[in-house]
Amino acid sequence: MNYDKNNIFAKILRGEIPCKKIYEDEFVLAFYDVNPQKKIHALVIPKGEYVNLDDFSSKASEKEIVGLIKGIGAVAKKLGISEVAKGRGYRSLVNVGENGGQEVPHLHFHIFGGEKVGKMVS
Repeated sequence: MNYDKNNIFAKILRGEIPCKKIYEDEFVLAFYDVNPQKKIHALVIPKGEYVNLDDFSSKASEKEIVGLIKGIGAVAKKLGISEVAKGRGYRSLVNVGENGGQEVPHLHFHIFGGEKVGKMVS
């Protein structure tokens, strides 16, 4: 797996393409999806160069792994959809590879909420 430094999320991380930022820390950047599938649709991406979850789980440091998971929670809380924030819940989804539906070759988690998300797969 070779990381493409010119993928759209790499460009967003470098500030070459703007995004509607929700949250940022040393490990992750979160922003609204430009083509939302639900009332709330955010993306959480690690700042490191990881193609997908397989790549991340085999190469990321423990700090990066913890940072990503905590970042997802922080984003859900900031959006008011986490149960901690008295929201009604959300779905976190990651696609891996062609058969998994991954469209951008940079690990990214989708956060859906603000309404009933529906069936897991159809």
